[in-house]
Amino acid sequence: MKITDIRVYQVDLPLVEGRYSWSGGKYVEVFDSTIVELITEEGTIGYGEVCPLGPFYLPAFADGARAGIGELAPTLLGQDPTAVAKINRRMDQALLGHPYVKSALDMACWDLLGKVSGLPVCHLLGGRFGESVELYRAISQGPANDMADNVAGYRDEGYTRFQLKVGGLVSDDIRRIHAVADVLKDGETLVADANTGWRLDDALRVVAAVRDRDVYIEQPCALYEHCRTVREKTSLPFVLDENVTGLDALLRAHEDRAMDVINLKISKVGGLTRARQIRDLCVSLNIPMTIEDSWGGDIITAAIAHLAHSTPESLRFSATDFNSYVTVSSAAGAPQRQNGTMTASEEPGLGISPRMEVLGKPVAEYR
Repeated sequence: MKITDIRVYQVDLPLVEGRYSWSGGKYVEVFDSTIVELITEEGTIGYGEVCPLGPFYLPAFADGARAGIGELAPTLLGQDPTAVAKINRRMDQALLGHPYVKSALDMACWDLLGKVSGLPVCHLLGGRFGESVELYRAISQGPANDMADNVAGYRDEGYTRFQLKVGGLVSDDIRRIHAVADVLKDGETLVADANTGWRLDDALRVVAAVRDRDVYIEQPCALYEHCRTVREKTSLPFVLDENVTGLDALLRAHEDRAMDVINLKISKVGGLTRARQIRDLCVSLNIPMTIEDSWGGDIITAAIAHLAHSTPESLRFSATDFNSYVTVSSAAGAPQRQNGTMTASEEPGLGISPRMEVLGKPVAEYR
C-alpha cells in the first residue's frame, strides 16, 4: 500500500456559545481547522484533523499546520501509511519539531490502518475499556456568577466534571472558584485551569485563598519550575498540561512529583502514535489523564474517543467532546455526547465519513 495523493482542506468551526475565553484576555470565536485526506493506490482513504487553539495558546497556528503539511507531503508520497512508526520517523527527519503539523497526518495513517485491518482504532490502541468515556465541560471565563450558572446548565446535559477557565485577576479568580465550588454537588469534580496565566506570586495567593475547597489546580504558570513551586506550597491536587510536551517532560515531572494528573493533547505531542506512548507510560506509572486535544471538530473528537476508550478506566480522569462546542459538523459517524459521556465507534478506522459539502474544495493537493 502506498500514498498517492494528499489533500488538505480548511474548515471554519464557529462556537455554539459565540466565544471561548481563557487566561490573559485571549478568546476565539471561530476555530480554523485543517483536515487531511490521504489517498492510497488501492483507493482506501484516511482522514486526520488538527485545530490549534488560535495562534497564541501553544506554539502552533492554523496556517502553519497547512504550510508544514506541504513541507512533509513529498516525504510521504509513495510510503506505506500503515507503517505508522516509519511514517513518524520520516516526518521527524524531514521537519524538525512542529509536532502539531504531523498530528493530522499521523491520525490519517491510523484511520487507514484501521480500515485495512478491519478494526477500529480503539482496538489497535489496546482494546476497549468500559462502555463509555466520561467527559468534562470547559467553562469559558466570565463573571463568577455566570460561570456558576453555566455549571448548573451543563449538569443538566449529564456532565459531572467541570473545568473553569481562570488565569485572570487574582481577586476575580478566587471569586470564580468559590462561586462554582458553592454549587458543586456530591460526586462532581472541579478543575481551576489557569492555562499558564498566573505569575508565581498570584498563583500562590489563589491556592492559599481556596485551600479549603475541593478543587484541582491546573497549569497555574507558564514555567515548569514555577508550577512545581506552587505544587510544593499547596495540598490541593495538581494538573500539568502545557508543560507536558513529550516523554522527557513527563518523566521529569514524575520524578519531581510535580503533578497528580496530566492533560494529554494529541496534537501537542505529534499525533496518536506519540500520544499512545505517553498514555502507556502514564498507565505504567499510575498517572491519571485527561485525554483531549487543543481543539477540533468531528474527526479530532473521534480520535480522542478512540485513545480514551482504549485507556483503563481507573486512569481516565476525563476526555473532551469538542464537536459539541461548535456549530459545524464536518464528518458523519463521529461520537456524540450522551448524558455526559461518549463512545468510540466500532467501525473500522476512526469510524467517520467526512461531509465533503462542508470540506469544499482542497486548499492544497499533492500527488
